[in-house]
Amino acid sequence: MKKSDPNSKLIAENRRARFDYAIEDDIEAGIMLLGSEVKSLRQGGSNIAESYASVEDGELWLINGYVAPYLQAKTWGHEERRKRKLLVNRKELSRLWNATKREGMTLVPLRMYFNDRGVVKVKIGIAKGKKLADKRETSAKRDWQRQQARLLKQG
Repeated sequence: MKKSDPNSKLIAENRRARFDYAIEDDIEAGIMLLGSEVKSLRQGGSNIAESYASVEDGELWLINGYVAPYLQAKTWGHEERRKRKLLVNRKELSRLWNATKREGMTLVPLRMYFNDRGVVKVKIGIAKGKKLADKRETSAKRDWQRQQARLLKQG
């Protein structure tokens, strides 16, 4: 049995992403951070719910991701909602660019976490936006599965 690593820890999760988007594929990316941002993330102060990723000038960026200010870094702190560069290899970058430009997909950050080596990673989903009817269908399916589980438990 594999022991859970004390370094690996979920920092932030975008729980609305799976409701608002149909996730077709996902990719793990590194993220360039300042020291005060890493310290703040270790304390658990971040939000990626309103953020998105985009390819600009041949680089991948996380836009509008919130990292809380680190109070001990008074003078040399960081901007809370700055653009942060995401690190992926060239092949993955070109695949992401093709998906967004040609197929009309969007790049949605799903979760931010420390991996087993204690390095911050971001899982990005290549997604297509759902229409209102699709959202209703998803919630109806979820309700039906919940009801089925109840019936099986009782009977």
